[in-house]
Amino acid sequence: MSQHAVPLIFRSPTRLTVGRDQLLNLFEMLLDPMVLVFSQWAVALAMNGQLKPGDIILSVIVFAMTFPGSSRLTMPPWRAIRHIIMGWLALSVLLFLFGYASHYLGEFDPDVLLAWWWVALASMVGAHFLLRAVAPKIRKLQGPPRRVVIAGMNEQGLELANRLANDSYASVRVVGFFDDRGSERLNSNSEFAKYAILGKLAELPEYVKKQHIEGVYLSLPMASQPRILTLLDGLRDTTGSIYFVPDSFVTDMIQGRMESVGGIPVVAVCDTPFVGFNRIIKRTSDIVLSILILLLISPFMLLIALGVKATSPGPVIFKQRRYGLDGHEIIVYKFRSMVTMDDGDTVQQAQKKDMRVTPLGALLRRTSLDELPQFFNVLQGRMSVVGPRPHAVAHNEMYRRLIKGYMLRHKVQPGISGWAQVNGCRGETETLEKMKSRVDCDLEYLRHWSLRLDAYIIAKTVWVVLRGENAH
Repeated sequence: MSQHAVPLIFRSPTRLTVGRDQLLNLFEMLLDPMVLVFSQWAVALAMNGQLKPGDIILSVIVFAMTFPGSSRLTMPPWRAIRHIIMGWLALSVLLFLFGYASHYLGEFDPDVLLAWWWVALASMVGAHFLLRAVAPKIRKLQGPPRRVVIAGMNEQGLELANRLANDSYASVRVVGFFDDRGSERLNSNSEFAKYAILGKLAELPEYVKKQHIEGVYLSLPMASQPRILTLLDGLRDTTGSIYFVPDSFVTDMIQGRMESVGGIPVVAVCDTPFVGFNRIIKRTSDIVLSILILLLISPFMLLIALGVKATSPGPVIFKQRRYGLDGHEIIVYKFRSMVTMDDGDTVQQAQKKDMRVTPLGALLRRTSLDELPQFFNVLQGRMSVVGPRPHAVAHNEMYRRLIKGYMLRHKVQPGISGWAQVNGCRGETETLEKMKSRVDCDLEYLRHWSLRLDAYIIAKTVWVVLRGENAH
């Protein structure tokens, strides 16, 4: 995983499936939403003596934004506490901004909200450690661990076996592997030698039947379709549940999920996170935030415009062609910070002590104030408040040939700030490795987008800008 990987608390939740071995998973998914709702109700009843309509609406919003809850049982205790605090701070900022922008914040007693904030935080921490204490008993309620085997001793099969073995809360035990290669060949790899090789693939159905194996994970290459079909045909005469482990090393999955097209099941390998309701949420938050921010900074922007006009010849606003959603060209606005207006087939990035940068422009770039006009781009629907930073068209055409998967970052609208910018990848990318690191961050954002992650990036952007990191 990339060194700039998205913290677990901000990652998109997996789809909820409930079964005999999913009881602990269900508790985890319900824990945070229920704790937040019940703590809010408890504080409102204690301080107001009743639940007002606004309290019910707020509880529904909070539940919708936090369900399903994050999984933290496998984290060290200190990291779990940190993730709870960070997640609650991010959610609080988001709720405050929406409440302020909609003028609904005034409907609540500030003392009640403040008390709920502390009670909710303490309750989430306490509930998490209570769940840790009772998790072994919940696991026992699920019955003995399910005995499973894996067909195909390869990288993804080994990764699955290792994760199940290292998960102290998993209710699955890997009995061993089936593979057509000889044991002496497989055991030459020390990682493979940790697990038993139970036989050839042709022997798998009979073994599952006789040993009452409860689950079979098919970890075979996608090119092995005839073998997979033969194996599936043989397993029809068993009671074992069958799961297919996709060869995730074949392609870099972005927003991978199962869907149905015309009644035919398909697997989404690379898609945008902003589909359906997520698209509405993202666009609504962009409109509300950009209007609110523009109202707050408009006098300041007027002063900057006057300063740019007075200190150097040329227009106040610098317009440059960049790639937007799905690789379509857009025009991005910035306060002019250079004496040149580069927008051709060759565009040189700004560097330290760049002679093209004006004295006022140096200040604007260091503090990112030159980016403020892009909030108008957000209102136009060309950009988002949070997303991968757009590059000049000339840079895009160069890097798309040098970096595999570069254009995947255009599956979403470009942003004023992004996951790369708050993780040390802001500013000049004078080496290919630096640009690769930025692209890795952008793809991590696509994989794990959530409103909480957007709120976290916005909050951290303020800190990064104040420190003036990597801005030229």
